[in-house]
Amino acid sequence: MQFTHEHEELRRTLRRFIDQEINPHVEEWEAAEIFPAHELFKKMGALGLLGLTKPEAYGGAGLDYSYAMVMAETLGHVACGGVPMAIGVQTDMCTPALARFGSEELKRDFLAPAIAGDMVGCIGVSEPGAGSDVSAIKSHARKDGDDYLISGQKMWITNSLQADWMCMLVNTGEGPVHKNKSLVMVPMDSQGIEKAKKIRKIGMHASDTGLIYFDEVRVPQRYRIGEEGQGFIYQMMQFQEERLWAAANAIEALSNCIAWTVEWAQERKLFGAHLADQQYVQFKLAELKTEVECLRALTYRACELYVGGQDVTELASMAKLKAGRLMRTVPDSCLQFWGGMGYTLENKVSRMYRDGRLASIGGGADEVMLGIIAKIMGVAKRAMAQ
Repeated sequence: MQFTHEHEELRRTLRRFIDQEINPHVEEWEAAEIFPAHELFKKMGALGLLGLTKPEAYGGAGLDYSYAMVMAETLGHVACGGVPMAIGVQTDMCTPALARFGSEELKRDFLAPAIAGDMVGCIGVSEPGAGSDVSAIKSHARKDGDDYLISGQKMWITNSLQADWMCMLVNTGEGPVHKNKSLVMVPMDSQGIEKAKKIRKIGMHASDTGLIYFDEVRVPQRYRIGEEGQGFIYQMMQFQEERLWAAANAIEALSNCIAWTVEWAQERKLFGAHLADQQYVQFKLAELKTEVECLRALTYRACELYVGGQDVTELASMAKLKAGRLMRTVPDSCLQFWGGMGYTLENKVSRMYRDGRLASIGGGADEVMLGIIAKIMGVAKRAMAQ
């Protein structure tokens, strides 16, 4: 994949922003288990970072997905996983369907403020009984005149405790589970919404994650994205960008983890010699870097084909699977070389060890990715829901 001067300018701008506006505050935000999303997103919106691929008519830059991939990769420079994930929700998880299928009114009222950083969005798919199996969601909407009355629960929702709106997948009819769902834009200050619980997690501490209850929440039917009953399909399309984003975001973070460990191994003395003098350490770090470069090549290829208009469901699933696996194995292997220092909370490798574990779960678990790949290969007889 060929990067242009514009790609590199984006990378430099974002790295400078991260160094000035994010990394100096990471320790504070991690301790507070939340970061000021409205304040940070407003600054990013002013730089044009929240709408790279979105239509210019709503404040976006109208660029192809390769720019979103460069942004996702560069966000790996952030000194934690929670803040990049929250940004990715805003740019590549709760807005693609809105931009692609939303009405002019919805794009004006929800997409444009999200691109400007005036509103924080979240994506409401997962529920207590429906994580990897999206078709099993129970939240439902019944019609009352020109409105929907929405009831149900959404769980593990990133940004939800600060969000101004939710792009919510909800059952709007009866019939087959893949054809009875719609995506609906739900203002989070609507009557009947209860932000019931801030979920504490083993990692991603700076990112707020909520359990949200909906009790007869009245939303105009015109807040539905696209056609009724097409929400499952729209969400599957959103997942492809989410999974490409996740793969790209892992690349620089993993590379940094290895680089930190190389530096540590060259400094740390063990039995009269440096840790880096041991052949096993050398070979293991070389192997890890090779694996990361394989991920980079796969992700770049998937992105290039996606920009070219091809269906990359298989490659995006492979990249997401590989990224999730490496976000587990690379920090784990590196942490071992740090010894007792690696088991301390403030150590950056141990933070990646905790944060990175989510990569094999969120956005579709490893097993879901394997099911999709197996189906496309033709070896799985039963279609996976995603």
